[in-house]
Amino acid sequence: MTNSSTTRTVAAGASPEGASDANSAAAAVRQMFNSIAPRYDLLNHVLSANIDRLWWWRTARRFRAILANPNAAVLDICCGTGDMTMALLKRRTPGSRPVIAADFAHQMLARGARKFARSFERHGSAIPLEADALHLPLQSGSLDLVTTAFGFRNLANYREGLIEFRRVLRPGGQLGILDFSEPEGLLGKLYHFYFHRVLPAIGRLICGKDGPYNYLPASVQKFPPPPAMLAMMREAGFTSVSWIPYTFGIAGLYIGTRSQD
Repeated sequence: MTNSSTTRTVAAGASPEGASDANSAAAAVRQMFNSIAPRYDLLNHVLSANIDRLWWWRTARRFRAILANPNAAVLDICCGTGDMTMALLKRRTPGSRPVIAADFAHQMLARGARKFARSFERHGSAIPLEADALHLPLQSGSLDLVTTAFGFRNLANYREGLIEFRRVLRPGGQLGILDFSEPEGLLGKLYHFYFHRVLPAIGRLICGKDGPYNYLPASVQKFPPPPAMLAMMREAGFTSVSWIPYTFGIAGLYIGTRSQD
């Protein structure tokens, strides 16, 4: 059976309004997130009714076996203000190797770094790294786990992002991509109304900016639906790929394993 979510055209990557190519798209995304960084956490929790905390927790739990290994090398890319990183750290044991928390938006990363510093004694350490997800300054085959929460959708090129994640993972290493999706049926209609009408209005009220929370629903609509995303992961060299829907498919976790060379 065919539905609208599986027949959408798969975009190469994020395309903010006014962007003409991958470079201008990346620059627009960076500027946008730097501009909303002071209100980012408040907006996330308000707009999701705090369900986002459950999604981070479930994602970290899925990779608990890797996180329990104190020698595991872990990267949380597009970490934003660090909430996914914090969920990962809570699964680490004392004395574990630090988690690398990377983002290319300086203002977002700076706020994350303050969270990591406050939680060091209880949850272990994270190393903030200002870096572009498409050009990671990390050795090939050096990581056991790469996660990203609500950041992959903003990459200028999805395929290049997957290829870069595969490069830095060791054979057998795991990838977890947590991002939004578009549910179907009656819930999908309600979700569409909230996402396209209510959310931008609330975001504009709290943030004082119009563009970022108009961009969010547009970016979700352009994002590959699960079947297309899973196919893209296979093409990039990931095996055992799967998608786990969260909260009736509003969000979901993509999982893949780097193929053995």
